[in-house]
Amino acid sequence: MRQRNKPWADDFLKDNQHLIIPNPKDYKGKWNELFNNNNPIHIEIGTGKGQFIVGMAKQFPNINFIGIELAKSVIVTAAQKVLDSGQSNILMLNENAMELGDIFENEEVANIYLNFSDPWPKNRHEKRRLTFHTFLDTYRKILNKDGQVIFKTDNRGLFEYSLVSFSKFGMTLEEVTLNLHALEDPENVMTEYEEKFSAKGNPIYRCKTSF
Repeated sequence: MRQRNKPWADDFLKDNQHLIIPNPKDYKGKWNELFNNNNPIHIEIGTGKGQFIVGMAKQFPNINFIGIELAKSVIVTAAQKVLDSGQSNILMLNENAMELGDIFENEEVANIYLNFSDPWPKNRHEKRRLTFHTFLDTYRKILNKDGQVIFKTDNRGLFEYSLVSFSKFGMTLEEVTLNLHALEDPENVMTEYEEKFSAKGNPIYRCKTSF
């Protein structure tokens, strides 16, 4: 989806470097120092407009959340939502997910959330899918031994592709559901897309995996 340009985005990023960290590679292995605690670190790749990460931070105040979003015009919207929430257990990165291995030390992350990722449906774009094996290899390195990748989507094709990708990589499928909202999971926090798609009657798929 094409995002509207926000001329004020650059100034917002400069003014909020306490929240949107401008030099994340400098903190590899040191993220708990920024949070000033030793709580587990959970990351959301493709944090969108921020509804999920703010909701999770409120529900789990003893977890540190880091939202990663490449689109500058989107991350400023998410960051404003974080500021309005007053949550102190959230940081954000305006970075590409391909850089994760340079940003996080091995076993530094407890959980990874992939919510409604771009399906990149054309075969020639397969390498861009966040469940492609090169991304999985990075996740394996930065996750701790008990860490999970938690993946949600409304795209059946991407979900099926991802299940195969997880399995080929030797990951354990700990949960696979084809209708998440039928589970009535009290810990599930909906993203903006999730609310939109489920309101239309679309099933939401979720998979929890580990290495």
